[in-house]
Amino acid sequence: MDVEKRSVHPSHRRRRLIIICSSITGVILAIALLLLILGLTVFKPKKPILTLNSLHLQDLDVSLIPPVSLNLSLAVNVTIKNPNKVTIKYQGSSATLRYKNNDVGNVPFPDGTIGADGKADLNLTLTAFADRLVSDSDIYGDVVGGDVPFSTYTRVKAKVRVLFFYIHVASTSACDVHVNVVSRSVANQTCYYKNKI
Repeated sequence: MDVEKRSVHPSHRRRRLIIICSSITGVILAIALLLLILGLTVFKPKKPILTLNSLHLQDLDVSLIPPVSLNLSLAVNVTIKNPNKVTIKYQGSSATLRYKNNDVGNVPFPDGTIGADGKADLNLTLTAFADRLVSDSDIYGDVVGGDVPFSTYTRVKAKVRVLFFYIHVASTSACDVHVNVVSRSVANQTCYYKNKI
């Protein structure tokens, strides 16, 4: 029996190798392009939306008789909404209480994660440090006048993972709050919001 050997011409082998390599390269480029398009559209990082739902006076103790004391606590309810299609991690966030641009109280947020299109509600208590308030001489005139102006500053720092990269995003809110000493309540409140990537 005669077995005939078929020999493949070297140019045919080379041509087949080029076609296979080109096909693999084309598939890899198509997948990379698809990931890039998804990363720039669907998975584009969006800033968390910070909303101050409520702010009310939790505790107010005033004594102008020596020794002078002033204790103040505000209950703050904050919602953080994640508009992204991926989970975000927030950490190192806090709320600050200010009296005439001086920090007089601070409360850190507990670190956490929010799922895609999810939200987290946080109940915080902002307590003024009495020694910082009493050391400011303007506080006495405001307390006697019955209206004490404060401001709150809340900042949420988060990380969004898009494909293989982490992108840092932040949202802030600032509220001007007037505490009525006579009625022991928040008399007026105006809030401003800002988001940035």
